[in-house]
Amino acid sequence: MAGKIIIDTERCKGCGLCITVCPKKSIVISEISNRNGYFPAQADNSNCTGCGACAIICPEAIIEVLRDDSDNVEIIIEPREDSEQNLIGEKA
Repeated sequence: MAGKIIIDTERCKGCGLCITVCPKKSIVISEISNRNGYFPAQADNSNCTGCGACAIICPEAIIEVLRDDSDNVEIIIEPREDSEQNLIGEKA
């Protein structure tokens, strides 16, 4: 099973959460900053299994994971649109 990580590097704030959860160490911090001055996460897809842990933990919901299973069916793993609200909680 091979995976492909797609990161919106212009919206990434470089928090590094995706790096800490990747079991294959397929994500690193870029040495080049984005237009907002952040050093974004950068994918190295050579070892990616498509587990989707990075997409699930991303607080900005800017990571998408494509996974190619043995049946040649592409599976897309991305965070729910309300994932940021679930992390922060409702305001009083």
